[in-house]
Amino acid sequence: MAKILVTGAAGFIGSHTTDFLLAEGQTVVGVDNLRTGRRENLDSALQSPRFALHLLDVAAPGALAALVAAERPDAIVHLAALVSVQESMANPALNFSLNLHATQLVAEAARVTGVGRVVFASSAAIYGDGAEQPIRESAEKRPVSPYGAAKLASEDLLLGHGACYGFTVRCQRYFNVYGPRQDPASPYSGVISIFARRYGEGKGVTIYGDGRQTRDFVAVRDVARANALAATRPGLVAGSVNICTGRATSLGELAGIFSARHPDVPAPAHAPARPGDIRHSLGDPAAAAAELGFTARTTVAEGLAELIAGSPVSLLS
Repeated sequence: MAKILVTGAAGFIGSHTTDFLLAEGQTVVGVDNLRTGRRENLDSALQSPRFALHLLDVAAPGALAALVAAERPDAIVHLAALVSVQESMANPALNFSLNLHATQLVAEAARVTGVGRVVFASSAAIYGDGAEQPIRESAEKRPVSPYGAAKLASEDLLLGHGACYGFTVRCQRYFNVYGPRQDPASPYSGVISIFARRYGEGKGVTIYGDGRQTRDFVAVRDVARANALAATRPGLVAGSVNICTGRATSLGELAGIFSARHPDVPAPAHAPARPGDIRHSLGDPAAAAAELGFTARTTVAEGLAELIAGSPVSLLS
């Protein structure tokens, strides 16, 4: 079994990744400054003798390097980030600090201490808008936000360090991740978590745009499994893959699924599309299947049913 250091461990994707790794028998060193992560997301993990949580800021000079030197993990899964396109546009300096400078510090920590593998939380935002659908990894990269630009620059930074200094880098280009623990109270949260909260409260939702824009929604438990594969699968070489389902769902269809389960909630309202939002985003999952052995198992209908019912299935299913 391996020792894996997970940055952003108390966050949405980080806590699910931590739980999955522990369920597989790995040892996990969690790192989070709780800026957006929540300690309660790690309630289960904190019961395990194979997990330790360190409260530190990845972007603070020297902090991560000292921890990596002390722990000597086999791999780093770097999930700590500013996770909002809109917030990156409102505060580009913070986006640079949390999404690019912090990545440089992760790369340096791996270089100095001889970590063998780094898994990076990239994003479909690197592709921008207008790419041929479904989007393959070779598609032109045209990010339309500071967030997407920082993710693309981080991929290049890590891959360059890995090639130069001898560690393997796996970049995971997440499409639209949803599931339990995604904070619906945040204005920057994912559309599914916002819809789930609003419909659960008996309130209507607002769709920005005409509702025909589409997304590739991937369940967080599938993403956690993909991260575990990228961190622990033997023989992997460096590369970047889409973490997606290959199935498109429009926001109108999404609202229809919720409306069918909440027939008394008012019909969705519409507002102008937001700057930086992408019209269509559908990933090609073939490379992840070939390189990681990863295929998403959860359909949107299944994932939403579990989210609404509040009874997710086993992480290892």
